Amino acid sequence: MLLYMARTRFLKSKSASAQLVALFMGLIAPAAVPDLLPDAEASSRDKRTIRKLKKQNRGLRKTVNSLRAQLTAARAQLPKPSIIEMVKVGNVGNAADAGNTTDPNVYGAVNYEYSIGKYEVSLAQYTRFLNAVAASDPNGLYNPNMATNLRIAGIERSGENGEYTYSVIGSGNRPVTYVSWFDAARYCNWEHNECPTGVQDASTTERGAYTLDGAITGGLDITRNPGAKYWIPSENEWYKAAFHDPRLAADGGPPGNDFYWLYSTMSDTVPGNDIGPLPLANQANYNDGSGYSVTQSLIEDPNQNYLTDGGSYEGSAGPYGTFDQGGNVWEWNDAVTPPIVSRGLRGGAWDVGYILRSSNRPSDAPDSEFSIIGFRVASP
Repeated sequence: MLLYMARTRFLKSKSASAQLVALFMGLIAPAAVPDLLPDAEASSRDKRTIRKLKKQNRGLRKTVNSLRAQLTAARAQLPKPSIIEMVKVGNVGNAADAGNTTDPNVYGAVNYEYSIGKYEVSLAQYTRFLNAVAASDPNGLYNPNMATNLRIAGIERSGENGEYTYSVIGSGNRPVTYVSWFDAARYCNWEHNECPTGVQDASTTERGAYTLDGAITGGLDITRNPGAKYWIPSENEWYKAAFHDPRLAADGGPPGNDFYWLYSTMSDTVPGNDIGPLPLANQANYNDGSGYSVTQSLIEDPNQNYLTDGGSYEGSAGPYGTFDQGGNVWEWNDAVTPPIVSRGLRGGAWDVGYILRSSNRPSDAPDSEFSIIGFRVASP
């Protein structure tokens, strides 16, 4: 009876210490003991600690989000690697083309190894360039005809000056057109500077391979700077990559062991203009007199795109592995052709067919922009 009375008294007690004593004395079972520290002081202390930890957690989250934003911004400013596929042009010290009897000058002699673009600079590559440096476009790197001329479209521009963005229309593997010699030089500067993002200044487009500093006309005295990492090919570099083949005739080289083909498809015969379906040899994107390559029709459709993806004529590579040095679009080179204020062009284009031969050497004003002119780049 006395044990029962003691147990009852201790259970009714509100003192945690009394309940501990009761537990120690065996007056109550452990299961009967509630939380030993449910008192107001402990509960209040726990709540304060939780609130403090929550506040610290919110602060940490803000710091992490701020650091993430800073990291994203920093990454956007980092140089981006080039995405241009190059081929090596060796056979250092080769002789110039002595067989080009229709031109008093001869071309193709290069006494150093270099690389040249496997394909013409594409819409996708040029769009990447525009999005990096042409949010505003003081030097006119974008031409609205890139979007409105459906025969070559192209690249579309959206937004307002200072916030321009650019996107590819159709296949991004087709060559860019409506680019001047100055546009090509600025693209080379951008590649030389490792593809930075920013306004058009000395760190992005105005210096590097070429010193341009705002020039958009004239510029015949502008030359490639020493140490250039990417540049517009010289005429000799372009010509060698297109027509020179160091193999003897017995090994598949040009007849007569003269080391130069008449056409960039490794042929002395005028190319055809069929894409396939099989990889056909000696073909190019041009109008051969019976029709355009893309449509095989002589009727020009203003709503038809006449450009082809780089490498579409799989069986018609040049001797060093380039594609489309004949047809698709004319390509700027670094030649200056006095007394006319002009820069050199080579290769022919999709619209006409008598200009693919190595002896054809036109030129145009360096600020010219047409639906038939693009470019490729060279590098060490």
